[in-house]
Amino acid sequence: MIYEERIYTIQPGKIAEYMKNYEELGLPVQKEVLGTLVGFWHTEVGGLNKVVHIWGYDSLDDRLEKRAILAAHPDWPAYLDVALPLIVEQENRVLHPASFSPAK
Repeated sequence: MIYEERIYTIQPGKIAEYMKNYEELGLPVQKEVLGTLVGFWHTEVGGLNKVVHIWGYDSLDDRLEKRAILAAHPDWPAYLDVALPLIVEQENRVLHPASFSPAK
């Protein structure tokens, strides 16, 4: 299993709006297509206005296939229309768990 960590910097004062839009429009589509949501957070201390989520995939090929399906999903553009204007920056990381990691 591999994990993808996504970190979004959201416009100041817009976290609640972003989270509401995601819960109503983005999450249902992603759960249907991507499957394994490991966790979803927003920051309170340190780098502020950050949303962090982690998804689990069987492999890099599994990730590529599911991300392509997500991009083609008919409900995905409605979410992007409200989400993208709120995002200032995006970071993605693919994480490989260590042999001793509880998440592997």
